[in-house]
Amino acid sequence: MSSTHTIHPTHLDSYRTLGRTGLRVSPLMLGTLAFGDPGLGSDRDASLRLLHRYTDAGGNAVDTANGYAGGRAEETVAQFLRERPGTRDGLVIATKFAGNMHPGDPNGGGAGRKAIMRQLDASLTRLGTDHIDLYWQHYFDQHTPLEETLSTLQDLVRAGKIRYYGLSDTPAWAVARAATIAELRGWEPVAAIQAEYSLLERTAEGELFGAVRELGIGVVPWSPLAGGVLSGKYTRAERNPAESGRAALPNTQGMLTDRTFDLLDLLRQIAHEQHVPVSAVALAWLGHRPEVTAPVIGARTPEQLEDNLASLTVSLSEAQLAELDALTVPELPFPIGFLRTSGVDLAQGGATINGVASRAWRMG
Repeated sequence: MSSTHTIHPTHLDSYRTLGRTGLRVSPLMLGTLAFGDPGLGSDRDASLRLLHRYTDAGGNAVDTANGYAGGRAEETVAQFLRERPGTRDGLVIATKFAGNMHPGDPNGGGAGRKAIMRQLDASLTRLGTDHIDLYWQHYFDQHTPLEETLSTLQDLVRAGKIRYYGLSDTPAWAVARAATIAELRGWEPVAAIQAEYSLLERTAEGELFGAVRELGIGVVPWSPLAGGVLSGKYTRAERNPAESGRAALPNTQGMLTDRTFDLLDLLRQIAHEQHVPVSAVALAWLGHRPEVTAPVIGARTPEQLEDNLASLTVSLSEAQLAELDALTVPELPFPIGFLRTSGVDLAQGGATINGVASRAWRMG
């Protein structure tokens, strides 16, 4: 059973702090996965129009990565900054390291010191800036000690090359250990994590959300619309719409189950009641999760971007949230289920106990 908090219609310039840091970000971050890649997403001109619209609406957080479109996504952001002189300091530019840009070179990617320093310098060059506001480890690197990665990031913070850092696609035990190492050594904290999270992918609510609640770490979901499945373009009658570039992918088709279409039916009903697109309701559900700071939204067209921004006008009732939750309850790994049933009874001996820790536990 998930826990939610009440939100009211808001705007992109209603900023939120990221985790326990003082960094203010918009409630929706603009993702650039397909920027500069016409085959997957948008060419450079179309991507620039999306950046202009997002920032004109008050958005301040742009999320990219060294490997997106072979570096062209970062270059597109750089072009935008040149077109909007004087806006750099008002934006939160986030990029990522770990993706190998040099095939065949074992140190061309990963989270080791040599790799990070090389990747950062390349990203700074492509972005045309002297610092990164939020530097993400893109993937967990099982071959590099956490201490090496963290100490390198501390050095980069002190050198002024990055302001904050976060962990993407990283196991909960590694997130907890990294945050604890940083705390005990007086280093800069882990600001946030990125994880796949949507109405169709809620398993992060188990271990990862438990860690971030305990440690005060922000959550930035990626693929909040499940690769477009929750956009509203799929129906039981039309499982492969002509405008969808992802419909033919096996992972997308695999999600188009009766359970998913039951969820889409409910989303359409709520969307109709609130006069918003289906995608807006799916994104608004994320905004009711207390752990979530800001989802990363992706858009190939201005219309898709507007549909995503419409989520900020949606306020879901308790009854609607309960229905959405009931249709998408995740099966969480051991020991989550055991501790919520047998473990509680064994520890409490039949007594009723309430406290801060137990309230936090029930939020999961």
